Amino acid sequence: MKQTMTRADLLGLGFMTFAFFLGAGNIIFPPMVGYLAGENMSFAMLGFLITAVGLPLATILSIAFAGGGLLTMTRMLPAWAGMSIAIATYIIIGPAFATPRTGLVTYEMAVKPFIGSLDGQFVLTLFSLFYFGLTLFLSLNQGKLLDAVGKILTPVLVLLLAVLGIAVLVVPQGSIPSVSADYMAHPVVKGLLEGYNTMDTFGALMFGMLIIDVLKSRGIADVKQQTRYLAVASVIAATGLALVYIALFKLGGTAGGVMANPQNGGELVAAYVALLFGPIGSVVLAAIIGLACLTTSVGLTSACADFFHTLWPRFSYKQCAAVIAVSCAIVANVGLTQLLVISIPVLVAIYPVAIALVVVTFMRSWFFNHSLAFRLVLGVALLFGCLDGIKAAGVDLSALNFLPLFDLGLAWLLPTLAAIVVSLLWRVPEQTAVAAE
Repeated sequence: MKQTMTRADLLGLGFMTFAFFLGAGNIIFPPMVGYLAGENMSFAMLGFLITAVGLPLATILSIAFAGGGLLTMTRMLPAWAGMSIAIATYIIIGPAFATPRTGLVTYEMAVKPFIGSLDGQFVLTLFSLFYFGLTLFLSLNQGKLLDAVGKILTPVLVLLLAVLGIAVLVVPQGSIPSVSADYMAHPVVKGLLEGYNTMDTFGALMFGMLIIDVLKSRGIADVKQQTRYLAVASVIAATGLALVYIALFKLGGTAGGVMANPQNGGELVAAYVALLFGPIGSVVLAAIIGLACLTTSVGLTSACADFFHTLWPRFSYKQCAAVIAVSCAIVANVGLTQLLVISIPVLVAIYPVAIALVVVTFMRSWFFNHSLAFRLVLGVALLFGCLDGIKAAGVDLSALNFLPLFDLGLAWLLPTLAAIVVSLLWRVPEQTAVAAE
């Protein structure tokens, strides 16, 4: 049985990890932040890289550190709580939101510009069936996942992104935009907050175990080897993401005059690419968006199918993958706007729990009472995260404006840090601590 990986396999594993993370949102958010930040682009980019690259990298490493996925990381919680967190995360990032979104963004940015008046619900339904049928096909054989994504799809995506990035650096199409009000005083903080929009910390909680499963399928059974290869793949992916973000920030930071008052990064990128490459620019952009979304869709579908197969072994991996793909095709038909309205408040509510889980996983050996620390920190993160989520849903919570950072959607941050400090300082008799765990 194979016990080591060749350099080519390891590079392919890193490319696969990179491709799983790089979805349409990762391409759309950075240029808009760069555009709005103007002369403060470098500071905003620093903050963005911390949360959009640093946090996902730390999350994957925490999975290796814990020796398993979400269920292993939450083993200090009551069984029902750990299971609830895991199931909720996989459903929301899988068939309920993130995976259907990849299909919808592909349709909006890579299909609609070419079909004109044919756009409609029937065409969206046909596209959804084709897109998630292709996702299912690529997801069915985990053993070939590395070859399909890491060695075929991703190199093409990297080549297209490299062409775009080099063109942006060599032939900028506009001037430096004026700094918007949000990026005047604290551009680094604003960049940090915008980095959350990628939602890649959630994705990392899923992809970590998927990568380990790919390693197992290649005969890598030793835990230390798995951890080492996972770390190398994560660094390759993080480096790739950072380079893409830097190029896209440069695009936004030199887009002054390209178009008047862009409403989102998608519009800005489309206009910029059209100026760079002319009529063929739309084709280049469609290829980038299509490949970025498809590789992410394959990764999310595979990770979800693997989780639910492990949870309920009576259902095979292929059966789980088929159910998820069909569910995604159905959900995608509600349309992108409605999907965002429904799902974003839920994501805002549970995102703090994911971040807190990563932190306490790394700090586990520092706590005197592990069970108490995990329950307190994650409970506080969930409580205040729910307040942020309710606010994101449009409910008037102005009575809570006295909470620190509530106006920024970060009401959970300081209470969660306080809970960590309390957990570090908490001391109880050893017998009580053992009984509690």
